[in-house]
Amino acid sequence: MSAHSSASSSPLKTYFAVFFALLVGTALTVYASGLDLGPFNAAVALTIASIKATLVALFFMHIKGASEKLTKLVVIAALFFLLLLLGLTMTDYATRPWS
Repeated sequence: MSAHSSASSSPLKTYFAVFFALLVGTALTVYASGLDLGPFNAAVALTIASIKATLVALFFMHIKGASEKLTKLVVIAALFFLLLLLGLTMTDYATRPWS
């Protein structure tokens, strides 16, 4: 292996730590689905899902440590539009007249 390929990949311990964090996140999702949080059910579920998606993107898609400016720009733009989508969805959800 060349020095470049081993330096750019994450160590095996990091992969296992992220995998364990994703398992904990999945267990937390299952636990939270059984709780009655009222209007906060969707917010809690989306928060847990966003954290798990961020872990996958950072470590398994190798976004963390990326030095290319274009990659960082794409990630920032994607996060901006994700927050915009989530914000507008939650605004619509919060302003609906419930029977």
